Amino acid sequence: MHTYEPRYISTYREGELRTRAALALKELEDCCACPRNCHVNRLQDKARVCNSGRYAVVSSAFPHFGEEDCLRGYNGSGTIFFGMCNLRCVFCQNWDISQQSAGSEHTAEEIADLMLTLQRRGCHNINFVTPEHVVPQLIEAMAVAVPQGLNVPVVYNTGAYDSVESLRLLDGIVDVYMPDFKFFNYGPSRAYLKAKDYPERAREAIKEMHRQVGDLCFGSDGLARRGLLVRHLLMPNHLDDAAQIFEWLADEISPDTYINIMGQYRPLHLVGASVSRGKYDAINRRPSGKEFKAAVDAARQAGLWRFDQRS
Repeated sequence: MHTYEPRYISTYREGELRTRAALALKELEDCCACPRNCHVNRLQDKARVCNSGRYAVVSSAFPHFGEEDCLRGYNGSGTIFFGMCNLRCVFCQNWDISQQSAGSEHTAEEIADLMLTLQRRGCHNINFVTPEHVVPQLIEAMAVAVPQGLNVPVVYNTGAYDSVESLRLLDGIVDVYMPDFKFFNYGPSRAYLKAKDYPERAREAIKEMHRQVGDLCFGSDGLARRGLLVRHLLMPNHLDDAAQIFEWLADEISPDTYINIMGQYRPLHLVGASVSRGKYDAINRRPSGKEFKAAVDAARQAGLWRFDQRS
C-alpha cells in the first residue's frame, strides 16, 4: 500500500473541493472551459466545438496497461476516457471517440462511481483522458468521490489545449499532469490540429501545470505520485517541432522534466484516406527509426535526461 496522500484530500478537508465544483460549474453558463471560448450556456445543454452539454460523455473506463510504466504498475492505470474533444487532429487514433458521439452522458455521481470501482479493482491511479472540455464536470465528480473514499492519485491526461483558468481550478486536485505537447509552431497546429493558437495555449498550460505540481516524483514502488510528465507524439518530417519543444521544456520549465517521446504515430483518420487527396502527405507515414533517434538526441542535447524507459 502507498502512503502518499493525494492533493485533493487536504483540499476536501479545507472545505474547498465543493467550492471549486460550484465555481467550475458556473463557467458552463458562458463556456470558456477551454481555449475555444465558445460562450454558450452548457448548463442549458447548449454545445459548440466539443459537442458536450451539461454532462460529460464517457466512452469507456477500465484498467489500462498501455500507459507509462510509472502509471500502469502491476494493476493498471484507472483510465476514464471522455468522449468528444476540443481539438480536431486529422491524425487522431481515437477519432471514433473524439470526433463522433461514442459513449453516454454521465452524472457526477456516475463518474464518481467509475472512479471508486477502478480503485477497488486495484488501479494505481485515476487517469482522466481528454478532460480539457469537461473540467467542471470532473471537479463536480471529484467532490462526490472523495468523501466516499477515493484515495489514489489523479492523473490529468490531456492534449495540452487547456484553459489556464480551468487549470487553476484544478490546483490542489490533480496530482500528475500529463500533457502531450504536439507542435511548437503555428503552421502545423493550424493544419493538423485545427487550432492555430495551440502552441501558445499549450505553453501557458504546461507552465501552470508545473507551477502546481513541480517535477515528477515517485514512490518507493516506482509509481508516479506527483508532478509533470510531458509526452511528445513524434510526427514524421517534424523534428524541428520536437527539438523546439525540448529546448523550451529545458529552458522554461525544468531540465528535470520527465518526458516520453512516443514513436507510435500512424497515419490514421483523415491522413492517408482518400478524402485527403494528398493534403497531408507530409505526415502520411510512420516516423522512421532515424527520426526517433534524432528526437531522443535532440532532447538530450537540450539538457533533458529523465525519459520514460521505453524511449
